[in-house]
Amino acid sequence: MYWCYSDGRRKWLPMLVTLPPISVATAHANTVDLNRQSRSKAAFLLLPGIGLCVAVAAAGYGLSVLERRALGRAWLEGLVLAIILGALIRAFWRPDGRFVQGIAFSAHYLLEAAVAMLGASISLRAVAAAGPILPAAIAVVVVLALSAAYLAGRALGLRHHMALLIACGNAICGNSAIAAVAPVIGAEAADVAAAIAFTALLGVGVVIVMPLGASLLGLSLYGSGVFAGLTVYAVPQVLAATAPMGALALQVGTLVKLVRVLMLGPIVLLLSLATGQRRGGQLVPWFILAFLALAGIRSAGLLPPVAQAPLAEAATVLTVVSMAALGLLVDYAAIRRVGVRAAAAVTVSLSILALLAVGAVKLLAV
Repeated sequence: MYWCYSDGRRKWLPMLVTLPPISVATAHANTVDLNRQSRSKAAFLLLPGIGLCVAVAAAGYGLSVLERRALGRAWLEGLVLAIILGALIRAFWRPDGRFVQGIAFSAHYLLEAAVAMLGASISLRAVAAAGPILPAAIAVVVVLALSAAYLAGRALGLRHHMALLIACGNAICGNSAIAAVAPVIGAEAADVAAAIAFTALLGVGVVIVMPLGASLLGLSLYGSGVFAGLTVYAVPQVLAATAPMGALALQVGTLVKLVRVLMLGPIVLLLSLATGQRRGGQLVPWFILAFLALAGIRSAGLLPPVAQAPLAEAATVLTVVSMAALGLLVDYAAIRRVGVRAAAAVTVSLSILALLAVGAVKLLAV
């Protein structure tokens, strides 16, 4: 007879049996087995929520395909449609406990993975071929536009996170920038949804009026490409806006837009360093390091061409799924509180960006 710890709590009970001693290896094996069971159970609990997000994302992507077939182009990308559908579902139905963990996982970790994979689509070689003056001018415009847009948002009464999301989306690359910055600064789902919704809506309007605007300003084809690349949000939208102007405008607009997108890495890194203490002392999150590593590997020519398209596609898919999750997490009360101010901030920010772009075109004499 001896005393043993029988039930895992701070209670000792006498046992009327003699038990063989348990080795350290056996105890460790039992612990590992329990950890595996816990991880398996946790993964199983995520499946309903992730499945719901994937279904909403698929519906958004399907709508974008139908839109492209009916209208010739997708005025609203699958990413935007996914967050709109998620928000509409949330308006009529609040996901219960079965879905909450999976939705939160999709909104956070899948978004971080998508940002990491975006690095595979970045190449510095095309930028180097353009010479130093144009990239430098673009960098100056981005920094000035971001700073002015943030100050405008704050002046209009927006919270820090909301103003920063709109500023980054406006200055860099629209929805993609908002999605990349959100996990770094710890933005709430309502802020992300509102920033994407208003930015996407205004971005469509910019694509429509861009050819007319470039013509009224008397810009050359090269200057029109620079102007479009500096003001239009997404790469596909740049193609749509510059195609009516001619091949030169399309090529220059795409190059300028690429340089603008390259600013995403440094800006997100700086924001990560600035908010490191609030994230538990982690100065640079793993997905930013992965983003920079993949961009470096791609630029050095070490990433096989066969892997570039799948990584870019995977980043797109994960982003759309995470946007569906953010839509399902929307807080309508929070959006109503910032709706008018957010719309005003996006409009003012875009106006500032357009003025800076025109100034850059004039200074560059293109």
